[in-house]
Amino acid sequence: MKNPFKRTEKNGIDQAVFKMVTDIGNGFYSWDGKLYKSDIVRACIKPKTKAIGKMVAKHIRTTMQADGSKKIETNPVISMKFLLEEPNELMTGQMMQEKLANQLALNGNAFVLIIRDAFGTPIGLYPIPAVAVEAKYDTGKNLYLKFYYQNGKFSEFYYSEIIHIRDDYFYNDIFGEAPGEALTELMNTITTIDQGIISAIKNSAVIRWLLKFVSAMRDEDLKVKAEEFANNYLSISSNSLGVAAVDAKADAIQVQNNNYVPNAAQIGGQTERVYAFFNTNDKIVHSTYTEDEWISYYEQCIEPVGVQMSGEYTRKLFTRRERGFGNQVVFESSNLTFASMATKLKLATYVDRGIMTPNEVREYLGLTPIDGGDVALLRKDTGKLDGEGDE
Repeated sequence: MKNPFKRTEKNGIDQAVFKMVTDIGNGFYSWDGKLYKSDIVRACIKPKTKAIGKMVAKHIRTTMQADGSKKIETNPVISMKFLLEEPNELMTGQMMQEKLANQLALNGNAFVLIIRDAFGTPIGLYPIPAVAVEAKYDTGKNLYLKFYYQNGKFSEFYYSEIIHIRDDYFYNDIFGEAPGEALTELMNTITTIDQGIISAIKNSAVIRWLLKFVSAMRDEDLKVKAEEFANNYLSISSNSLGVAAVDAKADAIQVQNNNYVPNAAQIGGQTERVYAFFNTNDKIVHSTYTEDEWISYYEQCIEPVGVQMSGEYTRKLFTRRERGFGNQVVFESSNLTFASMATKLKLATYVDRGIMTPNEVREYLGLTPIDGGDVALLRKDTGKLDGEGDE
């Protein structure tokens, strides 16, 4: 990423903008990346990440006609269409949206750098994998962000060149709240439970019986006697019928193992707390949800992110003048994609009423579009209430 803070000439004085700053001590720091290593956390955020990645970004232009009607154009500018489909040379729009969704879920913030050409037209979008971010102002009171990376390097970009998606936006004026602090104690509890299970499994192989011999014996003989006892009475293939016998030379003493193993209720209770934190549940994680359950999850977790991304992309990729002419970016996604087949088949009744086109219905059915399927159809036995002419 090239640093946009370039040296400029003004009144014969060489000025470096990045040196004339006022640090207000406002920053955001990532939770060291360990949160993503948890299988429970990754299972919680994966359905949300995949759904956000499936959203289709479109450039929509809405203009008013002389007769008062609206003219709606989809992807009228080919360069913007390609930018949304292929934001950079490393990933498609779907892949970048998944990356942003992961950053948003784990850190409460996601950042995208806008690369522009000499005319100010956006030509590239790059996610910023920062581990720490500081908010600063230059002498002109212009906000910019200082990003720190894992290799110790940093970059500085004006906030106007950053697409910033936030979650849990409360305390800080600029950044969303990261979930790390709220999840620290819970994740420590889950880790302790996992370690307890591992320890119990390891300790299951400890000594179960102690043979106490009356007379002194060599180490070699002790080992032989112990192996004989194990082979005769502890082996699965033994014919001892569960009864062991020893002579007066040794006493067989059973060693009780009091290892603590967390029960299913304790493990499930902690897992449910993680599910609740990420607004999900067991059915969403295991893809056993019903149509209504997915719609509830979609409206609660997926749609708000899509609305925020639409607004942030629009105000950062278009100028105020361009937005005034009806330009905006819309992330199109429908919860009908996850509807049952019975619900999808009912959409066919909307085709002959002009509500949906044949290709729109075919898209929900997972079929490819057909030629002429983008034209809205209307039944011949219907018309406008105030229409004139023959019946």
